[in-house]
Amino acid sequence: MKLKEKFSELRKRDEGALIGFVTAGDPIPELTVDIVNSLIRGGIDIIELGLPFSDPIADGVIIQKASERSLSEGMNPDLYFEIAKKIEGIPKVCLTYYNLVLHRGLENFVRDCLKSGIDGLIVPDLPIEEATPLLNACDKYNINLIFLVAPTTTEERLKKILHVSKGFLYVVSLLGVTGAREKLSESVKPLLSRIRKSSSQIPLAVGFGISKTEHIKEVLRAGADGAIVGSAFVRIIEKNLDNKERMLSELEEFTRELKEATR
Repeated sequence: MKLKEKFSELRKRDEGALIGFVTAGDPIPELTVDIVNSLIRGGIDIIELGLPFSDPIADGVIIQKASERSLSEGMNPDLYFEIAKKIEGIPKVCLTYYNLVLHRGLENFVRDCLKSGIDGLIVPDLPIEEATPLLNACDKYNINLIFLVAPTTTEERLKKILHVSKGFLYVVSLLGVTGAREKLSESVKPLLSRIRKSSSQIPLAVGFGISKTEHIKEVLRAGADGAIVGSAFVRIIEKNLDNKERMLSELEEFTRELKEATR
């Protein structure tokens, strides 16, 4: 399923999108499909599957540790695309760093996304000013290149991003790195309305620091189309490294709670 179809289906049902992030290969590559399937059973709408990089600048400690666990178990791009191919039934987005995309070759990387059923690509360390070659490759293979917008994004930059963004816009609710927070940033609402003034078309998904049902309700009330939860899922994985069954059932249960908040 494509991102566009999913967002329009949710809009018809007057529901927000619950987007979940996990790192492929954490804690071991053999568990990733089971982990994602437990999120799917809980009602996740879109999966962001992280391809880990040894120096993840946008990630907080929880996701950095997940990347380390994954890399130490042999995660690499070939294995990543094999795993992604096995995940079915919901739109899939790859989140990775530009170094890995560049190393594989832009066209090769994007073609592999297409072959494994990935519909979107997020590269947090790629500025819009340097994105043209990757945008061209994504256009060629019909992959949505998804950009991040933060409270500090200038109007001029926002216009450039909106001009080329596809899939959804990743709206950063906090400055700094990812991680589950107690309270959401005050800057979310003004940022969402600022983006809406410039574009009513593209779905807006808020991420960085979203970890509870209250956060989700808050961002949807503020005008977002979806909420992205990452560290809170990864924390459940980390907490249950010695008990696979408990890990999977807690992930499913937590997803179900979060999904309720989008309705």
